[in-house]
Amino acid sequence: MPTHEVSTSDLKAGIVLAALVVDAGLATSRGEARRLAQGGGLRVNDLAEVDGARVIFPSDLIDGVIKLAAGKKKLVLIKPV
Repeated sequence: MPTHEVSTSDLKAGIVLAALVVDAGLATSRGEARRLAQGGGLRVNDLAEVDGARVIFPSDLIDGVIKLAAGKKKLVLIKPV
């Protein structure tokens, strides 16, 4: 499964989910990421997320990573560095 690295300081400050999805390469724009979330196609740590404006924090880490999924086949692990 591919990984995408984010800085720990950015994660502590909070990263908007739609921006993180675009940075990880799961969508081409924030608008597409928000529509994907609203349609139920976006998952954070295997839980459906319908709010693309949700802010991701270190509390979302599970075993040191955040699992992002867009649809059934696009998966990326977000790893703070």
